[in-house]
Amino acid sequence: MVENSGENLLEGPTSSRSVTETVNGSHKFVIQGYSLAKGMGIGKHIASDNFTVGGFQWAIYFYPDGKNPEDNATYVSVFIALASEGTDVRALFELTLLDQSGKGKHKVHSHFDRSLESGPYTLKYRGSMW
Repeated sequence: MVENSGENLLEGPTSSRSVTETVNGSHKFVIQGYSLAKGMGIGKHIASDNFTVGGFQWAIYFYPDGKNPEDNATYVSVFIALASEGTDVRALFELTLLDQSGKGKHKVHSHFDRSLESGPYTLKYRGSMW
């Protein structure tokens, strides 16, 4: 409890600080024999090994014939997934495909292009994918 006896008390300035840590990482997932994987079936995937960034485990899932039947096996699908327990893990990520010649680099999607207002993507639980 603060008691004021009527005198004007001068208080010094106060300050506080909040520090948000940002951790960067990358993972290269090489698919040997890609042409053999094509045709394995819609909804069937090849998974990378789990890798760690920011204290969380992650994995990449590659669907050579697409993830959904409506894709009609016309497209490939690539997902990044939270592979460890976590709630509201906020992340920015970029997925790119590199062809076997090493010359064709195709950006699939980047969350680094998002506006500051929309912020990072939030993965809510183990198995959350984007």
